[in-house]
Amino acid sequence: MTTAPVVIFGIPADFILFALTLLGVGFFRHHSLAVALTGFVCISAYKLGFTGFDTGAGLPGLVAHLMHEWVILTNLLGLLLGFTLLARYFADSGAPRLLPRYLPDGWLGALALLVVIFVLSGFLDNIAATLIGGTIATGVFRHRVHMGYLVAIVAAANAGGAGSVLGDTTTTMMWISGISPFEVIHAYIAAVVALVIFGIPAALQQHAFYPIQRDASAVVQIDWPRLSIVAAILVAAVTTNIVVNFRFASIADSFPFLGAAVWVAILLATWVRKPAWQLLPGAFKGTLFLLTLVVCASMMPVDKLPDASWSSALILGFVSAVFDNIPLTALAIEQGGFDWGLLAFAVGFGGSMIWFGSSAGVALANMYPQAQSVGNWLRHGWYIPLAYLGGFAALYVLFGWRPPAPDPSGDLESRIGQSIIMQPSTFQSSSMSMQTASEEILQCSHS
Repeated sequence: MTTAPVVIFGIPADFILFALTLLGVGFFRHHSLAVALTGFVCISAYKLGFTGFDTGAGLPGLVAHLMHEWVILTNLLGLLLGFTLLARYFADSGAPRLLPRYLPDGWLGALALLVVIFVLSGFLDNIAATLIGGTIATGVFRHRVHMGYLVAIVAAANAGGAGSVLGDTTTTMMWISGISPFEVIHAYIAAVVALVIFGIPAALQQHAFYPIQRDASAVVQIDWPRLSIVAAILVAAVTTNIVVNFRFASIADSFPFLGAAVWVAILLATWVRKPAWQLLPGAFKGTLFLLTLVVCASMMPVDKLPDASWSSALILGFVSAVFDNIPLTALAIEQGGFDWGLLAFAVGFGGSMIWFGSSAGVALANMYPQAQSVGNWLRHGWYIPLAYLGGFAALYVLFGWRPPAPDPSGDLESRIGQSIIMQPSTFQSSSMSMQTASEEILQCSHS
């Protein structure tokens, strides 16, 4: 049995509790997991006592909701933990210590590394690109990486995946729903402009803090088996992504294939080189934090976005910095009428503005705990919002607002759920009743 939702000053109580959770994460960064879990308990208790869940009332409704989310949660768990082990394999291979010999001198070397991360993210998962980039930065800067440069690593990975249907979960969702990769690829115009805007000041920051150190006389022994393991894990992830989406799309939403593929590769690799299992407890803590926020976001009463327009896409980019971009993207696909390149850049790159705004940011924060500060992230990464606005403006000026023609088959909605990590029911459970919230967002943007 459910009752009418509690509304305070026109805002549903669910959103107020979620906003308080995010504020708590920002103010109590050393207790971010405890704050997130407390927020989850409070939001769940409110929905148990008042509104219920989209999947039903009471504890059965909560259990059903979590079951609807299990694919995306399990995939994120597998990728974040698996790529943590991959990053250590890469670090121990010796390859990062060779890179200073090949990167340019001065601040251009730091900029070139960001470009490498950007390119890697186009065909790898942006989590993998972030952790590989963070590992390389540790080597070339001898563990002295500026906070602003950490922000730039995450932004480079998110920007690099924005125009590729393989580089980000949100663009993969678009691809599986029937949106052509060519309707997304022009996001790279915005992404490249953004890379220039944030990459140059970030590279200058890092060069002033600690420049690339060359030591051509040092003898570096490459552990080729470890490097081969890195390659095998990445090949397994990319191959699974492509094969499942091309050949088995009808069952892609029923099992976390991508996370499973990564872990099968890791377990097979144990016969060659033992993984750094000791890293998993620390990585699990950060991963549980992200998963908790994802579940909290999925319980928000969101069932409609503002009407598709360039301004609503711009706003969604800022919203994605604090609200999980997966349900936002799912709602946008269901609603239709968006310029998919602009939207892909907005929801993909927008999460770079805050460390927990994207899975790539959480992954890097597991590696560099000092990144788990909203204040430091915003202060040292001040150029990320500017890069977002600059990239968005450049794409809009050059291409305008170019939504595709309406789907004549009329069954786009039936294809939305065929995502590699998200069930159709997840989309429904993530979209509960957002009419009020979306109107408030637009009213705030006009005020």
